[in-house]
Amino acid sequence: MSNQLDYDYSNYNDSDFDYNLFGPCSNQKNHSVELVVGPYVHSIICILGFLGNSLVIVTYAFYKRTKSMTDVYLLNVAVADVLFVASLPLIVYNELWAWPMGPVACKLLRGSYSVNLYSGMLLLACISTDRYIAIVQARRSFRLRSLPYSRVICAAVWSAALLLSVPTFYFYNWYEPSHTRDTFMYEEEANRTSEPPRYVCEFQFTDNATAWRTKLAVPSTQLAVGFFLPLLVMVLCYSAIIATLLRARNFQRHKAVRVVLAVVAVFVVCHLPYNVTLLYDTAGMFQLRSCEESDVLQAAKTVTQTIAYLHCCLNPVLYAFVGVKFRNHFRRIVLDLWCLGKRYIAPRRFSRVTSEIYVSTRRSVDGSSENGSSFTM
Repeated sequence: MSNQLDYDYSNYNDSDFDYNLFGPCSNQKNHSVELVVGPYVHSIICILGFLGNSLVIVTYAFYKRTKSMTDVYLLNVAVADVLFVASLPLIVYNELWAWPMGPVACKLLRGSYSVNLYSGMLLLACISTDRYIAIVQARRSFRLRSLPYSRVICAAVWSAALLLSVPTFYFYNWYEPSHTRDTFMYEEEANRTSEPPRYVCEFQFTDNATAWRTKLAVPSTQLAVGFFLPLLVMVLCYSAIIATLLRARNFQRHKAVRVVLAVVAVFVVCHLPYNVTLLYDTAGMFQLRSCEESDVLQAAKTVTQTIAYLHCCLNPVLYAFVGVKFRNHFRRIVLDLWCLGKRYIAPRRFSRVTSEIYVSTRRSVDGSSENGSSFTM
C-alpha cells in the first residue's frame, strides 16, 4: 500500500472494491488559468518585484545607512520580497512541468516560500507599530526606537517565520501520486509505460491523524499569523495615527492621512480575496465536492493568490519611495548608472563634460536631500 493519503485503500478488500474507477478531477478551468498566470503574469510580478526591492537594498547598501528602526525594517522587508520573487519562478516552472528538479528543490522552494511569506507579513506589522510609536508616542520614541531593538525584533521575526515553516519543510515531499499508479493499474502494460511518471511536490503523510492535523494547522496558521494578525495591527496602529494627525495643525497632514489609507487599502485589496478563498477552502477541506466546484475553487485560489503576490511589487512604492530622502537616493542611483554608462559608451572627447555634469548633478541632489524629511508620513 502506498503511504500517500491521496487515496486511501486500506479499508477495502478485493470483494468490496468497485472496479468502476474514476480518475481524479481534471480541473480544466484551473489548468487554463495557470497556463496564463504562471508564465506571463508571474513573470511580470517577478521582474517588477525584483527591480523595486533590489533598488531598496542597493540604496541601503551604498547610499543610505540604516540609521533608524524604520530603515532596518524596510531593508528586511525588501530582502524577504526579493527572496520571495526569486523562488516564485522556480515554483511555477516545477508546477507546470511536474516538478522535474527533484526532492531537494521541492523542500527548499516550498519552505523558503513559507519563510518569506511569514517574515514579510510580520515585518509589515512591525513597520505599523514603529510608525505608531514615532507619531502617537513621540515622547517615548527615542527610547523605544533604537537600532539594537530593531535588530533583535527582526531576528525574532525571521526565527518565528522559520519555526512556523517547519511543517512545510518536513511534510512537503516529491513523489508520484498514488492515483497515477493505482487507478489505472488494469490498463495495458504498453499504455501504462509509454509515458514517464509525473511527480508532484505536495504534502505527504504516513497516517490519517497526522494528515488531518497538518492540513488544518498549516492554512489556519497562515490565515492567523500571515493575514489577520498583521491586518489587526495595521488597523489599530494606523487608526491611532490618523486620529493624531487630524488633531495636529500641519499643512502636510492630509497627505500623510492619504498615505496611511493607501497603505491599508492596498494591503486589504491584495490579500483579503486570497485569504477569504483560503478560509473557505480550509473550512470545507474534508467535505466531498463535485469536480466542477473543486475546479472553480482552485481557479479562484490561483487568481486571488496572484493578486496577493502583487503586494511585493507595491511595498517599495508604499513604504520606501514615499519618503523624500529615499526618492533623492533613488534619483542618485539612476544618475550614477546613467553617468557610468556614458563613461564607457560616450567618446573620450566628451568625458570631461560628462564628469562635470555628473559632479554638478550629484551636488544638487545631495543638497536637496538634506532638506528632505526621512521616511515618515
